[in-house]
Amino acid sequence: MSERRIIPLAPAPAAVSARPDTIERPQLSASPPLSLYVHFPWCVRKCPYCDFNSHTSRSSDGSLPEDAWLDAVIADVESALPQVWGRRVLSIFIGGGTPSLMSAATLDRLLVALRMRLQLDPMAEITLEANPGTFESERFRDYRAAGINRLSIGIQSFDDTMLKRLGRIHDSGEARRAIDIAQQHFERINLDLMYALPEQTLEGALKDLDTALATGVSHLSCYHLTLEPNTPFAHTPPSLPDDDLSADMQDAIEARLADAGFRHYETSAFARPGQECRHNLNYWAFGDYLGVGPGAHGKLSSHEGIVREMRHKHPGRYLEGAAKGDFIQERRDVGTTELPFEFMMNALRLTDGVPQTLFAERTGLPLASIEAELIDARKRGLLDTANNTLRPTEQGRRFLNDLLQVFLRD
Repeated sequence: MSERRIIPLAPAPAAVSARPDTIERPQLSASPPLSLYVHFPWCVRKCPYCDFNSHTSRSSDGSLPEDAWLDAVIADVESALPQVWGRRVLSIFIGGGTPSLMSAATLDRLLVALRMRLQLDPMAEITLEANPGTFESERFRDYRAAGINRLSIGIQSFDDTMLKRLGRIHDSGEARRAIDIAQQHFERINLDLMYALPEQTLEGALKDLDTALATGVSHLSCYHLTLEPNTPFAHTPPSLPDDDLSADMQDAIEARLADAGFRHYETSAFARPGQECRHNLNYWAFGDYLGVGPGAHGKLSSHEGIVREMRHKHPGRYLEGAAKGDFIQERRDVGTTELPFEFMMNALRLTDGVPQTLFAERTGLPLASIEAELIDARKRGLLDTANNTLRPTEQGRRFLNDLLQVFLRD
């Protein structure tokens, strides 16, 4: 690697150069942008690699308690209103589970209820996650009419053998049909793909990618399959490509997407210009988000500091708690010593990084309070601070965990 010139940080007043652990309560100059996450916890079948908060229906007829879930989510939003009062919601993301299992009537009631209670931006991005095998043209037409304007489809692979190994309920034909239906009703569509799948070859990974590109969608999320704790794959690991082959897949995928005009704007996300996921960009820029629904996480800022919350995780416990106005399983203040790592853990996922000024805006801490860490990261060739930005270098993107460790404090 060629030697990098160390570029000084933008100067900060000496009066604010204190370390985070000496600042009792950081003060934000303004509230960060606000998003809303809604969790729908049910799916047809739990995939063996999945560690998300998703559950199969336990009812004898396979029906889902949509009405009870919707009533609870609405009550959850109402209980949280004092924390977000007067703030405009710039995006909504409905994730799961498989939200596309809910009826169009339930989705319409949900969005009406949210508009009545929250200040939703007229141009808000409203995303719904969907899985092939749950697509019906009429239902997705009604989703669009209700206000959904972005769809994220969990394809994972177009190879039937790979789909079976992943435990997916759809086949390649249903994946293509789902995309066709989606394109009849939505302009902004994301496809989720996975690579380094059980016994997958480099050629197989690129064939999946080429099939996705041929559909003409403008956003792709490409994830490396990992063995998450407490999943069937972790207990009984499949035969996966080795590290060298997995790295070759990643390099080839990134190169092919670049050639196709996609910008690698976030660790696992690629988009044509102007088609980035606005909701996720708010996460990575350390914006605020209210999370409602079973197991939903949230991060909210106020004059009292930054708070992280998690709703009751099990759907049954969440629904039971709703009757008593008890939604929160965990709530904790983010301490000043944690803030640099929390901020960087999000911001450095972005290929272009963020302006240096955003650190103080979103944490309430002066940038000078982490000057030693910034110098260390630059000397290691992991961080670039040119043009008053905080941006991971190419090496920093490849070894993101090493870069983040620089900002982790006891």
